[in-house]
Amino acid sequence: MSLDSVVSEVKAKQEVWEKEISQMRGKKFATICVHGAYTKHEAIANNQGAIIEPVYTSTSQAFLDADCLEAALAYKIPAWAYSRIANPTIGYLELMLSMLESYGAPRRASACCTSSGMAAIRAAAEPFISEEKPGRKNIVSMAQVYGGTFQLFSERFAKERGVEVRWVENPADLSEWASKVDADTRFVYGEIPSNPGIMLFDIEEVAKLAHAQGAPLITDSTLSTPALCRPLEHGSDIVVHSLTKSMTWSGRAVAGALVSRENIMSGAISEEAKRDFAGWVKLWPLRDAGACISPDNASRVLDCVRVLPGIMDLLSRNAMKVATFLEGHPGVERVHYPGLPSHPQHAIAKKYMRLVDTGENRFGHLLSFEVKGGHASARRVLDRLKFIFNATDLGRIKSVAVIPTISTHQQQGEEGRKKARIPASLVRLCVGAEDADDIIGELKEALE
Repeated sequence: MSLDSVVSEVKAKQEVWEKEISQMRGKKFATICVHGAYTKHEAIANNQGAIIEPVYTSTSQAFLDADCLEAALAYKIPAWAYSRIANPTIGYLELMLSMLESYGAPRRASACCTSSGMAAIRAAAEPFISEEKPGRKNIVSMAQVYGGTFQLFSERFAKERGVEVRWVENPADLSEWASKVDADTRFVYGEIPSNPGIMLFDIEEVAKLAHAQGAPLITDSTLSTPALCRPLEHGSDIVVHSLTKSMTWSGRAVAGALVSRENIMSGAISEEAKRDFAGWVKLWPLRDAGACISPDNASRVLDCVRVLPGIMDLLSRNAMKVATFLEGHPGVERVHYPGLPSHPQHAIAKKYMRLVDTGENRFGHLLSFEVKGGHASARRVLDRLKFIFNATDLGRIKSVAVIPTISTHQQQGEEGRKKARIPASLVRLCVGAEDADDIIGELKEALE
Protein backbone atom coordinates (compact mmCIF):
# COMPACT_ATOMS: atom_id res chain seq x y z
CA MET A 1 0.00 0.00 0.00
CA SER A 2 1.50 3.33 -1.05
CA LEU A 3 1.60 6.42 1.13
CA ASP A 4 -0.96 8.20 -1.06
CA SER A 5 -3.41 5.29 -0.96
CA VAL A 6 -3.07 5.10 2.85
CA VAL A 7 -3.94 8.79 3.15
CA SER A 8 -6.90 8.48 0.77
CA GLU A 9 -8.37 5.42 2.49
CA VAL A 10 -8.12 6.87 5.99
CA LYS A 11 -9.54 10.22 4.90
CA ALA A 12 -12.55 8.48 3.33
CA LYS A 13 -13.32 6.75 6.64
CA GLN A 14 -12.79 10.01 8.49
CA GLU A 15 -15.30 11.81 6.28
CA VAL A 16 -18.02 9.31 7.27
CA TRP A 17 -17.36 9.93 10.97
CA GLU A 18 -17.18 13.69 10.55
CA LYS A 19 -20.55 13.66 8.80
CA GLU A 20 -22.08 11.90 11.81
CA ILE A 21 -20.40 14.34 14.19
CA SER A 22 -21.81 17.23 12.16
CA GLN A 23 -25.29 15.77 12.60
CA MET A 24 -24.74 15.48 16.35
CA ARG A 25 -23.79 19.17 16.49
CA GLY A 26 -27.38 19.94 15.50
CA LYS A 27 -28.77 18.21 18.61
CA LYS A 28 -29.57 19.82 21.95
CA PHE A 29 -26.81 20.40 24.51
CA ALA A 30 -27.91 17.55 26.82
CA THR A 31 -27.87 15.09 23.91
CA ILE A 32 -24.33 16.14 22.99
CA CYS A 33 -23.31 15.65 26.64
CA VAL A 34 -24.53 12.05 26.49
CA HIS A 35 -23.17 11.07 23.06
CA GLY A 36 -20.50 13.57 22.06
CA ALA A 37 -18.50 12.39 19.06
CA TYR A 38 -18.89 8.71 19.92
CA THR A 39 -21.45 7.82 17.26
CA LYS A 40 -23.11 4.49 16.50
CA HIS A 41 -20.90 4.11 13.42
CA GLU A 42 -17.77 4.78 15.49
CA ALA A 43 -18.84 2.20 18.06
CA ILE A 44 -19.59 -0.56 15.55
CA ALA A 45 -16.82 0.13 13.02
CA ASN A 46 -13.94 0.71 15.44
CA ASN A 47 -14.88 -0.45 18.94
CA GLN A 48 -16.59 -3.84 18.78
CA GLY A 49 -19.99 -2.18 19.20
CA ALA A 50 -19.27 -0.88 22.72
CA ILE A 51 -21.96 1.74 23.49
CA ILE A 52 -19.70 3.61 25.96
CA GLU A 53 -16.29 4.93 24.90
CA PRO A 54 -13.66 2.25 25.63
CA VAL A 55 -10.64 3.21 27.73
CA TYR A 56 -7.54 2.76 25.58
CA THR A 57 -4.82 2.24 28.18
CA SER A 58 -2.24 1.03 25.65
CA THR A 59 0.70 3.40 25.33
CA SER A 60 0.98 3.10 21.57
CA GLN A 61 -0.69 2.15 18.31
CA ALA A 62 0.61 -0.45 15.85
CA PHE A 63 0.54 0.13 12.10
CA LEU A 64 0.10 -2.18 9.12
CA ASP A 65 3.27 -1.07 7.36
CA ALA A 66 5.90 1.66 7.05
CA ASP A 67 3.68 3.85 4.86
CA CYS A 68 0.92 3.89 7.50
CA LEU A 69 3.46 4.65 10.22
CA GLU A 70 5.03 7.48 8.23
CA ALA A 71 1.66 9.04 7.38
CA ALA A 72 0.54 8.96 11.00
CA LEU A 73 3.70 10.47 12.46
CA ALA A 74 3.72 13.20 9.79
CA TYR A 75 0.13 14.08 10.80
CA LYS A 76 -1.09 13.32 7.28
CA ILE A 77 -3.81 10.98 8.56
CA PRO A 78 -5.78 10.91 11.82
CA ALA A 79 -4.06 8.48 14.16
CA TRP A 80 -2.99 8.32 17.75
CA ALA A 81 0.41 6.62 17.43
CA TYR A 82 1.58 7.31 21.00
CA SER A 83 -0.58 8.25 23.99
CA ARG A 84 1.56 11.23 24.98
CA ILE A 85 0.55 12.81 21.67
CA ALA A 86 -2.98 11.46 21.20
CA ASN A 87 -5.24 8.61 22.31
CA PRO A 88 -8.75 7.51 21.23
CA THR A 89 -10.37 7.93 24.66
CA ILE A 90 -8.82 11.37 25.07
CA GLY A 91 -9.87 12.21 21.51
CA TYR A 92 -13.51 11.45 22.29
CA LEU A 93 -13.35 13.81 25.27
CA GLU A 94 -11.67 16.57 23.25
CA LEU A 95 -14.28 16.36 20.51
CA MET A 96 -17.10 16.45 23.06
CA LEU A 97 -15.64 19.53 24.79
CA SER A 98 -15.19 21.32 21.46
CA MET A 99 -18.83 20.63 20.60
CA LEU A 100 -20.10 21.83 23.99
CA GLU A 101 -18.03 25.03 24.07
CA SER A 102 -19.00 25.96 20.51
CA TYR A 103 -22.70 25.21 21.08
CA GLY A 104 -24.60 28.24 19.82
CA ALA A 105 -21.44 29.91 18.53
CA PRO A 106 -21.03 30.91 14.87
CA ARG A 107 -17.67 29.14 14.48
CA ARG A 108 -16.41 25.64 15.16
CA ALA A 109 -13.92 24.94 17.93
CA SER A 110 -11.19 22.45 18.75
CA ALA A 111 -9.95 21.16 22.10
CA CYS A 112 -6.78 19.89 23.70
CA CYS A 113 -6.84 18.05 27.03
CA THR A 114 -3.97 18.25 29.52
CA SER A 115 -2.82 16.65 32.76
CA SER A 116 -4.29 19.45 34.92
CA GLY A 117 -5.98 22.84 34.79
CA MET A 118 -2.69 24.64 35.34
CA ALA A 119 -1.13 22.68 32.47
CA ALA A 120 -3.98 23.90 30.27
CA ILE A 121 -3.53 27.53 31.34
CA ARG A 122 0.21 27.39 30.69
CA ALA A 123 -0.27 25.63 27.35
CA ALA A 124 -2.79 28.29 26.32
CA ALA A 125 -0.74 31.29 27.42
CA GLU A 126 2.90 30.41 26.75
CA PRO A 127 2.90 30.47 22.93
CA PHE A 128 1.99 34.17 22.95
CA ILE A 129 5.07 35.19 24.95
CA SER A 130 7.49 33.14 22.88
CA GLU A 131 10.85 34.67 22.03
CA GLU A 132 10.18 33.93 18.36
CA LYS A 133 8.44 37.31 18.29
CA PRO A 134 10.99 39.59 20.00
CA GLY A 135 10.22 43.00 21.39
CA ARG A 136 8.29 44.45 24.29
CA LYS A 137 5.51 42.30 25.64
CA ASN A 138 2.87 42.51 28.33
CA ILE A 139 -0.14 40.49 29.44
CA VAL A 140 -3.29 41.98 30.94
CA SER A 141 -5.25 39.97 33.50
CA MET A 142 -7.86 40.58 36.13
CA ALA A 143 -6.23 40.33 39.56
CA GLN A 144 -8.97 38.09 40.95
CA VAL A 145 -7.70 34.81 39.51
CA TYR A 146 -6.94 31.39 40.92
CA GLY A 147 -3.79 31.37 43.07
CA GLY A 148 -1.89 29.06 40.69
CA THR A 149 -2.66 31.37 37.77
CA PHE A 150 -1.48 34.40 39.75
CA GLN A 151 1.80 32.57 40.50
CA LEU A 152 2.24 31.50 36.87
CA PHE A 153 1.88 35.06 35.62
CA SER A 154 3.76 36.87 38.41
CA GLU A 155 6.58 34.37 39.01
CA ARG A 156 7.10 32.20 35.91
CA PHE A 157 6.25 34.85 33.30
CA ALA A 158 7.12 38.16 34.99
CA LYS A 159 10.13 37.38 37.19
CA GLU A 160 11.68 34.54 35.19
CA ARG A 161 10.94 35.72 31.65
CA GLY A 162 10.62 39.48 31.96
CA VAL A 163 7.02 39.74 30.78
CA GLU A 164 5.17 42.75 32.19
CA VAL A 165 1.95 41.73 33.95
CA ARG A 166 -0.70 44.43 34.14
CA TRP A 167 -3.31 43.58 36.77
CA VAL A 168 -6.88 44.85 36.45
CA GLU A 169 -8.09 45.32 40.01
CA ASN A 170 -11.71 46.16 39.18
CA PRO A 171 -12.71 43.78 36.34
CA ALA A 172 -16.12 45.43 35.97
CA ASP A 173 -14.45 48.75 35.02
CA LEU A 174 -13.95 48.72 31.24
CA SER A 175 -11.88 51.89 31.39
CA GLU A 176 -9.29 50.10 33.54
CA TRP A 177 -9.06 47.29 30.97
CA ALA A 178 -8.77 49.85 28.16
CA SER A 179 -5.98 51.73 29.93
CA LYS A 180 -3.83 48.58 30.17
CA VAL A 181 -4.34 46.86 26.81
CA ASP A 182 -2.06 48.18 24.05
CA ALA A 183 -0.17 47.12 20.92
CA ASP A 184 2.40 45.20 23.02
CA THR A 185 -0.26 43.10 24.79
CA ARG A 186 0.21 39.43 23.94
CA PHE A 187 -3.05 38.21 25.52
CA VAL A 188 -5.85 39.33 27.83
CA TYR A 189 -7.05 37.00 30.58
CA GLY A 190 -10.09 36.71 32.83
CA GLU A 191 -12.16 34.27 34.90
CA ILE A 192 -15.93 34.03 34.93
CA PRO A 193 -16.57 33.90 37.78
CA SER A 194 -13.25 34.15 39.61
CA ASN A 195 -11.97 31.93 42.40
CA PRO A 196 -12.33 32.75 45.30
CA GLY A 197 -13.53 36.36 45.08
CA ILE A 198 -16.42 35.50 42.73
CA MET A 199 -15.79 38.49 40.45
CA LEU A 200 -16.84 38.72 36.79
CA PHE A 201 -16.03 40.73 33.68
CA ASP A 202 -17.94 41.64 30.54
CA ILE A 203 -16.62 39.13 28.00
CA GLU A 204 -17.99 40.87 24.91
CA GLU A 205 -16.62 44.30 25.77
CA VAL A 206 -13.20 43.08 26.94
CA ALA A 207 -12.91 40.93 23.80
CA LYS A 208 -13.49 44.03 21.68
CA LEU A 209 -10.73 45.89 23.57
CA ALA A 210 -8.31 42.96 23.12
CA HIS A 211 -9.10 42.46 19.44
CA ALA A 212 -8.70 46.15 18.69
CA GLN A 213 -5.04 45.73 19.67
CA GLY A 214 -4.62 42.37 17.92
CA ALA A 215 -4.57 40.34 21.13
CA PRO A 216 -6.59 37.20 21.99
CA LEU A 217 -8.90 36.92 25.00
CA ILE A 218 -8.37 33.82 27.15
CA THR A 219 -11.23 33.03 29.54
CA ASP A 220 -11.13 30.58 32.44
CA SER A 221 -14.67 29.21 32.63
CA THR A 222 -13.99 26.43 35.13
CA LEU A 223 -16.71 27.53 37.57
CA SER A 224 -19.36 28.10 34.91
CA THR A 225 -18.76 25.12 32.60
CA PRO A 226 -20.38 25.29 29.16
CA ALA A 227 -23.68 24.37 30.81
CA LEU A 228 -23.88 27.93 32.21
CA CYS A 229 -21.59 30.05 30.01
CA ARG A 230 -19.80 29.57 26.70
CA PRO A 231 -17.27 32.40 26.28
CA LEU A 232 -16.54 31.58 22.62
CA GLU A 233 -20.10 32.63 21.83
CA HIS A 234 -19.37 36.07 23.28
CA GLY A 235 -16.05 36.85 21.61
CA SER A 236 -13.44 34.97 23.62
CA ASP A 237 -10.73 33.29 21.54
CA ILE A 238 -9.70 30.57 23.96
CA VAL A 239 -11.42 28.93 26.94
CA VAL A 240 -9.50 27.04 29.62
CA HIS A 241 -10.83 24.64 32.23
CA SER A 242 -9.61 22.79 35.23
CA LEU A 243 -11.62 19.69 34.39
CA THR A 244 -10.67 18.51 37.87
CA LYS A 245 -13.32 20.86 39.22
CA SER A 246 -16.90 21.36 38.02
CA MET A 247 -16.76 19.15 34.94
CA THR A 248 -15.59 16.15 36.99
CA TRP A 249 -18.00 16.61 39.90
CA SER A 250 -17.21 13.07 41.12
CA GLY A 251 -13.76 14.22 42.29
CA ARG A 252 -12.09 11.21 40.67
CA ALA A 253 -9.82 12.82 38.08
CA VAL A 254 -7.21 15.55 37.68
CA ALA A 255 -7.34 17.05 34.19
CA GLY A 256 -7.43 20.26 32.19
CA ALA A 257 -8.53 21.50 28.78
CA LEU A 258 -8.10 24.40 26.42
CA VAL A 259 -10.70 25.01 23.73
CA SER A 260 -10.16 27.50 20.90
CA ARG A 261 -12.35 28.89 18.15
CA GLU A 262 -11.26 28.86 14.52
CA ASN A 263 -8.89 31.66 13.46
CA ILE A 264 -8.13 33.26 16.81
CA MET A 265 -6.86 36.82 17.05
CA SER A 266 -3.11 37.23 17.54
CA GLY A 267 -0.10 38.89 16.01
CA ALA A 268 2.35 36.82 18.04
CA ILE A 269 1.90 33.34 16.56
CA SER A 270 1.92 31.77 13.08
CA GLU A 271 -1.06 31.63 10.73
CA GLU A 272 -1.10 27.83 11.14
CA ALA A 273 -1.37 28.18 14.92
CA LYS A 274 -4.14 30.77 14.66
CA ARG A 275 -6.28 28.61 12.37
CA ASP A 276 -6.58 25.75 14.88
CA PHE A 277 -4.85 26.84 18.06
CA ALA A 278 -5.91 23.94 20.30
CA GLY A 279 -5.00 21.39 17.63
CA TRP A 280 -1.66 23.08 17.04
CA VAL A 281 -0.89 23.15 20.78
CA LYS A 282 -1.78 19.46 21.06
CA LEU A 283 0.42 18.28 18.17
CA TRP A 284 3.41 20.62 18.61
CA PRO A 285 4.18 22.44 21.90
CA LEU A 286 2.35 19.93 24.13
CA ARG A 287 3.97 17.02 22.31
CA ASP A 288 7.31 18.29 23.57
CA ALA A 289 6.09 19.39 27.02
CA GLY A 290 4.45 16.02 27.74
CA ALA A 291 1.66 17.33 29.98
CA CYS A 292 -0.86 14.80 28.67
CA ILE A 293 -4.00 13.58 30.39
CA SER A 294 -4.31 9.84 31.07
CA PRO A 295 -6.97 7.78 29.23
CA ASP A 296 -8.42 6.67 32.58
CA ASN A 297 -8.94 10.25 33.69
CA ALA A 298 -10.41 11.18 30.32
CA SER A 299 -12.95 8.39 30.75
CA ARG A 300 -13.90 9.62 34.23
CA VAL A 301 -14.42 13.15 32.92
CA LEU A 302 -16.60 11.83 30.08
CA ASP A 303 -18.81 9.96 32.56
CA CYS A 304 -19.39 13.12 34.60
CA VAL A 305 -20.03 15.41 31.63
CA ARG A 306 -22.96 13.23 30.48
CA VAL A 307 -25.22 14.80 33.13
CA LEU A 308 -23.56 18.22 33.34
CA PRO A 309 -26.65 20.44 32.80
CA GLY A 310 -28.61 18.70 35.55
CA ILE A 311 -25.71 18.76 38.00
CA MET A 312 -24.95 22.45 37.43
CA ASP A 313 -28.64 23.29 37.79
CA LEU A 314 -28.89 21.42 41.11
CA LEU A 315 -25.65 22.83 42.55
CA SER A 316 -26.57 26.36 41.47
CA ARG A 317 -29.99 26.20 43.10
CA ASN A 318 -28.46 24.87 46.32
CA ALA A 319 -25.81 27.61 46.29
CA MET A 320 -28.45 30.31 45.85
CA LYS A 321 -30.33 29.08 48.93
CA VAL A 322 -27.14 28.93 50.99
CA ALA A 323 -25.98 32.39 49.84
CA THR A 324 -29.36 33.90 50.75
CA PHE A 325 -29.15 32.36 54.23
CA LEU A 326 -25.60 33.59 54.79
CA GLU A 327 -26.43 37.12 53.67
CA GLY A 328 -29.02 37.36 56.42
CA HIS A 329 -26.87 35.85 59.18
CA PRO A 330 -25.61 38.30 61.85
CA GLY A 331 -22.24 36.53 62.04
CA VAL A 332 -21.44 37.18 58.38
CA GLU A 333 -19.92 40.47 57.23
CA ARG A 334 -20.38 40.01 53.49
CA VAL A 335 -21.39 37.30 51.01
CA HIS A 336 -19.88 37.03 47.52
CA TYR A 337 -22.24 35.22 45.14
CA PRO A 338 -23.18 36.51 41.70
CA GLY A 339 -26.80 35.45 42.07
CA LEU A 340 -27.41 37.92 44.88
CA PRO A 341 -28.69 41.37 43.81
CA SER A 342 -26.16 42.84 46.26
CA HIS A 343 -23.23 41.48 44.22
CA PRO A 344 -21.48 44.36 42.37
CA GLN A 345 -21.43 42.41 39.09
CA HIS A 346 -24.91 40.90 39.40
CA ALA A 347 -25.97 42.47 36.08
CA ILE A 348 -22.98 40.95 34.28
CA ALA A 349 -23.74 37.57 35.86
CA LYS A 350 -27.34 37.77 34.66
CA LYS A 351 -26.09 38.54 31.15
CA TYR A 352 -23.69 35.60 30.86
CA MET A 353 -24.63 32.91 33.37
CA ARG A 354 -27.69 31.09 32.04
CA LEU A 355 -28.62 27.42 32.10
CA VAL A 356 -28.14 26.15 28.57
CA ASP A 357 -31.25 25.86 26.39
CA THR A 358 -33.63 27.08 29.13
CA GLY A 359 -32.19 30.60 29.41
CA GLU A 360 -32.85 30.63 33.14
CA ASN A 361 -30.19 32.36 35.23
CA ARG A 362 -28.05 29.99 37.26
CA PHE A 363 -24.98 31.28 39.06
CA GLY A 364 -22.83 28.26 39.84
CA HIS A 365 -21.82 26.33 42.91
CA LEU A 366 -19.10 28.53 44.42
CA LEU A 367 -19.54 31.34 46.90
CA SER A 368 -17.45 32.97 49.58
CA PHE A 369 -18.29 34.86 52.74
CA GLU A 370 -16.45 37.04 55.22
CA VAL A 371 -16.89 36.09 58.86
CA LYS A 372 -17.30 38.83 61.45
CA GLY A 373 -14.42 38.83 63.90
CA GLY A 374 -11.63 38.40 61.36
CA HIS A 375 -9.32 35.49 60.61
CA ALA A 376 -9.59 33.82 64.02
CA SER A 377 -13.37 33.64 63.72
CA ALA A 378 -13.12 32.24 60.19
CA ARG A 379 -10.84 29.46 61.47
CA ARG A 380 -13.30 28.62 64.25
CA VAL A 381 -16.14 28.36 61.72
CA LEU A 382 -14.07 26.06 59.50
CA ASP A 383 -13.09 23.87 62.45
CA ARG A 384 -16.73 23.41 63.50
CA LEU A 385 -17.92 22.05 60.16
CA LYS A 386 -18.86 18.37 60.29
CA PHE A 387 -19.90 16.84 56.98
CA ILE A 388 -18.63 19.79 54.91
CA PHE A 389 -15.04 18.86 54.08
CA ASN A 390 -12.08 21.19 54.74
CA ALA A 391 -10.04 20.83 51.56
CA THR A 392 -8.44 22.80 48.73
CA ASP A 393 -10.96 21.55 46.24
CA LEU A 394 -14.17 22.66 44.59
CA GLY A 395 -16.78 21.63 42.05
CA ARG A 396 -17.63 18.47 43.91
CA ILE A 397 -20.90 16.68 44.48
CA LYS A 398 -19.87 17.02 48.16
CA SER A 399 -19.66 20.42 49.88
CA VAL A 400 -16.12 21.66 50.53
CA ALA A 401 -14.90 24.73 52.44
CA VAL A 402 -11.51 26.38 52.86
CA ILE A 403 -9.85 29.64 53.94
CA PRO A 404 -7.96 30.87 50.83
CA THR A 405 -5.36 32.95 52.70
CA ILE A 406 -3.94 29.82 54.37
CA SER A 407 -4.42 27.46 51.43
CA THR A 408 -5.12 28.13 47.74
CA HIS A 409 -3.82 31.71 47.80
CA GLN A 410 -1.20 31.43 50.57
CA GLN A 411 1.79 31.74 48.21
CA GLN A 412 0.29 34.81 46.59
CA GLY A 413 1.48 36.92 49.52
CA GLU A 414 -0.24 39.74 51.38
CA GLU A 415 0.23 42.29 48.61
CA GLY A 416 -1.12 39.94 45.95
CA ARG A 417 -4.11 38.98 48.09
CA LYS A 418 -4.88 42.64 48.74
CA LYS A 419 -4.80 43.32 45.00
CA ALA A 420 -7.17 40.38 44.46
CA ARG A 421 -9.41 41.44 47.38
CA ILE A 422 -8.99 38.29 49.43
CA PRO A 423 -9.29 39.18 53.15
CA ALA A 424 -8.12 36.88 55.95
CA SER A 425 -11.72 36.46 57.15
CA LEU A 426 -12.86 34.97 53.82
CA VAL A 427 -14.22 31.43 53.71
CA ARG A 428 -14.65 29.83 50.29
CA LEU A 429 -17.57 27.42 50.15
CA CYS A 430 -18.27 25.07 47.26
CA VAL A 431 -21.87 23.97 47.66
CA GLY A 432 -22.55 20.32 46.87
CA ALA A 433 -25.60 18.21 46.12
CA GLU A 434 -26.58 17.55 49.72
CA ASP A 435 -29.99 18.82 50.81
CA ALA A 436 -29.68 22.61 51.01
CA ASP A 437 -31.38 22.66 54.43
CA ASP A 438 -28.71 20.34 55.84
CA ILE A 439 -25.92 22.56 54.48
CA ILE A 440 -27.61 25.61 55.98
CA GLY A 441 -28.09 23.83 59.30
CA GLU A 442 -24.40 22.97 59.49
CA LEU A 443 -23.35 26.54 58.65
CA LYS A 444 -25.80 27.96 61.18
CA GLU A 445 -24.35 25.77 63.91
CA ALA A 446 -20.75 26.62 62.91
CA LEU A 447 -21.48 30.37 62.94
CA GLU A 448 -23.17 30.47 66.35
